[in-house]
Amino acid sequence: MRKHGLYGLLFVLITLTACNGSAQEIILASNNSSDYKIAIPPDASKLEQRAALVFQTYIRRISGVSLPIVHDEKSINFPAIYIGHTSKESKVHPQKMSPESSLVLTDGKDIVICGGSGKGLIYGVYGFIEKYLHCKKISNDSAIIIPSKQISIPGHIRDERKPQFIYREVYYPASHDAEYLEWSELQQFEDLWGLWGHSYNKLVPAQTYFRSHPEYYALVKGRRQPSQLCLANEAVFKIVVDDLKKRMAQNPDAIYWSVSPNDDIGYCECDKCKAINDAQGSPSGSLMQFVNRVAIAFPYKMITTLAYGYTHRAPKNLKPADNVYIFLSDIDAYRDKPLTDEGSAAAFRNDLKAWGALTPNLFVWDYITQFTNYLAPFPNLLTLQPNMQFFKDNGVKGVFEQGSGDTYSEWAELRSYVTAKLLADDKADVKQLTAAFLKDYYGNAAPYLQQYIDLVQEKMITSHRKLDIYGNPVNEWNAYLSPELLDQYSTLLDKAEAAVEGNTTLQDRVMRARLPLEYTVLQQARFYGIEKFGIFVKDKAGEWSVKPNLPQKVSRFVSNCKKAGVTELSEAGIDPDKYQAEWDAIFKAGVTQTIATGAAVTLQYPFSEDYPAKGNRTLVDGTPGYNDFSYNWLCFYGVPMVATIDLGKQQSISRIILHFLDDPRHWIFLPEKIKIEISADGVNYHSIGDINNLTNDEHYELSIKEYTSHPTNKPELGRYIKVTANNLATLPLWRTRENKKPMIACDEIYVQ
Repeated sequence: MRKHGLYGLLFVLITLTACNGSAQEIILASNNSSDYKIAIPPDASKLEQRAALVFQTYIRRISGVSLPIVHDEKSINFPAIYIGHTSKESKVHPQKMSPESSLVLTDGKDIVICGGSGKGLIYGVYGFIEKYLHCKKISNDSAIIIPSKQISIPGHIRDERKPQFIYREVYYPASHDAEYLEWSELQQFEDLWGLWGHSYNKLVPAQTYFRSHPEYYALVKGRRQPSQLCLANEAVFKIVVDDLKKRMAQNPDAIYWSVSPNDDIGYCECDKCKAINDAQGSPSGSLMQFVNRVAIAFPYKMITTLAYGYTHRAPKNLKPADNVYIFLSDIDAYRDKPLTDEGSAAAFRNDLKAWGALTPNLFVWDYITQFTNYLAPFPNLLTLQPNMQFFKDNGVKGVFEQGSGDTYSEWAELRSYVTAKLLADDKADVKQLTAAFLKDYYGNAAPYLQQYIDLVQEKMITSHRKLDIYGNPVNEWNAYLSPELLDQYSTLLDKAEAAVEGNTTLQDRVMRARLPLEYTVLQQARFYGIEKFGIFVKDKAGEWSVKPNLPQKVSRFVSNCKKAGVTELSEAGIDPDKYQAEWDAIFKAGVTQTIATGAAVTLQYPFSEDYPAKGNRTLVDGTPGYNDFSYNWLCFYGVPMVATIDLGKQQSISRIILHFLDDPRHWIFLPEKIKIEISADGVNYHSIGDINNLTNDEHYELSIKEYTSHPTNKPELGRYIKVTANNLATLPLWRTRENKKPMIACDEIYVQ
């Protein structure tokens, strides 16, 4: 009897489950029809109307069914998707929602999507589309949609989400796609800030005021200069406040307004500014005092300021006002390790702690690309998650992830996608995210691209080299980019290309993924010059010529760059056409014959260990430095260059040619004076050229200066050549920076 009762109960349960499928799932559409409508408030806002249209569009694109959009009424006798501040929202969630949060839930057969202030509602709609309709928007290409005759969702849903940061930006080309931003819950500074970034010169422009009122600007070593503002000057305060009032009237919806130092050095040392800075133990003292006064004038606006450069260190006890946000930069940290472990990030960690003790309003300006070479391999993917977790754990409220901006760069799509997901959830599974992205974006090429990413990352870690946002892809600096490893990487990319042959969309994507490898090979060719892996080869007759197919390789690379959306190769750098022009000039110039090529070189003072190039032989390797100081230039920081070349035997010397780099933007200046001497025995020298009165007037343009020893009436015999180039004793006033010295850079000593 009990046995039959048990079977009967099981039969009833199975029957109820089969007949009542709606308890397990909700069918939104099936076989080109649906009972559902989309309900919005009678007085729906533009955002609510748009959110309903987005929902309607994706249901139609998946199933072919177009759900009607109707106004929410007291008596609705059909199942509905309620979007926005509807009667259903007040019933199921009467509490006020936090800003930008979203709620998705089911109420019987109905679905409710609502959101807090800002874009919480649209975030909720896109969250529903991704999680329950299985669509994806992973780049600025079209969303990924899988058509289906039936759309079903779980019968019991309650998903409430709140952004873990109030400001979230990932600065890559995809950020210009409005749907990508909303789908990824990202923002743009153009939408939030009325005034962004370095702003002193926007608020008190030097071209307007400096000539007539130099007292508005910084007093540096007894001289007024327009590098920064004098924050103790009352007229400056009035100009700033008046200017902000006008800007705020023109842009009333902007949330944040930056009052921040210029991207320059030379802060004010006048008695009043110095007094507050000394009392607070940092130049941020006068900044904080000034910004707080501005904040008081605008109590309902958020005033931001940069803790960057000379203002990175927090004041001792001067707290930012409640409506002031500190934007702290981690620009000086290397990227091969997480910020928690990286030694060069110690100052940033201390700064974050110190500012955090003064205010809860902290934003971080983080860097996730290599600015000097946007296309160079930059294996930092393993640091993205621990860094985001570090920010969250230390109370950071907003993060600006500075990528390559408008131009395409290495793994731009992947980095943007993964970083956006981490901003939304710092505990997301990065390996799973990466694998899913590669599969969705690259199709059958995904396994080989994953192997490529993993191998480059592994070789970077085992090389124990530093990953610098101002680095370059030279092998002698980065062992993980050796020519032998480049061949291994290339083999994996060959397989990736073969796996998508015939699919032009996927082929173009793999082509973009390959650009960094091609760029590395070309840049290393510049570095090696006349050596193996370089640009030139010598024929049997002893004549130098360009390697076969290299011009075609450059041309193909440039063409692919344009196709991929590369608009500049480095921050404020050249575009692909100018890159081609540089190569054309290199090919045309060929190799300069010199009797010093490959000679022994001794140095009296060490070159800069930060820019080793090829060491001593840089000066006689037969390869010029071109326009990048970090490649073939031998740099001397705060010391003279005293280089002696041993030609090996007495030789006839007609002239000696030197090139020095003039790049004040990177604190590289021309020598104060140059002396050129020759000797037969290495003991007794006589001068054949003194070059004095070299000018270092204020400018910020890069150029290469040529200097030649005084021509003699007839060649002189000599074995040893000594070149002495004196560094400036101190930095020029117009380029002064704390704890920095002048540097000179020489690329090659030509002896003819």
